[in-house]
Amino acid sequence: MSLFITFEGVEGSGKTTQIQRLRKYLIQKGIRCKVTREPGGSPIGEKIRKILLNPDHSEMAPTTELFLYEAARAQHMEEVIKPFLEKEGIVLCDRFGDATLAYQGYGRKMDLKRIQSLNRLSSQGIRPDITFLLDCPSDVGLKRAIQRNQLLKQEREERFEREELQFHRRVRAGYLAIARKEPGRVKVIDTRQGEDIVFEKIRKIVDNLLIGNKGSRGRECRCNFP
Repeated sequence: MSLFITFEGVEGSGKTTQIQRLRKYLIQKGIRCKVTREPGGSPIGEKIRKILLNPDHSEMAPTTELFLYEAARAQHMEEVIKPFLEKEGIVLCDRFGDATLAYQGYGRKMDLKRIQSLNRLSSQGIRPDITFLLDCPSDVGLKRAIQRNQLLKQEREERFEREELQFHRRVRAGYLAIARKEPGRVKVIDTRQGEDIVFEKIRKIVDNLLIGNKGSRGRECRCNFP
């Protein structure tokens, strides 16, 4: 069985919590799964992550930021995601190509078609089978993220949390635009319903995928970039 499942959303949307709950659920069912993240996921990718999220790098050019994300993804795909899928496992990834469209495309107002092209290149054309967009108002999510960073004393990864609220609103609008273009793949879930209700919706969708999955994935791109 091979599935590629991604989780997307603005800062503080609860992705990490839901990924860990799904991981536990799948393990209880005896299913091999791997949790990973972007940027990061590989030794090289994690080093790039430190550069990207460090608040000291506030002067980073948008194009530099974009190329670093794509570079991290290329390594992540080659070293982690693709090998695990080929071994018939389920990959649970905290952010993927949709995040680049939302943050660098809609948030930074960079050319969407150029980003789509780079996404295809860095991901080797491999697309998620399903994407859960955990949605909440940008100000709510941002407040949660800032509180989380203070509580956990995150290792200087708050560069995006320091962006103006309008930036985060553009990111959320971008995510919702992507979901409207690909409703079959991107499932929007309102996180204001509460953690348990959110997980139950995720669980039902994943169970349906497991029932319909025959273990053959194919290496072609499953759907077009929005």
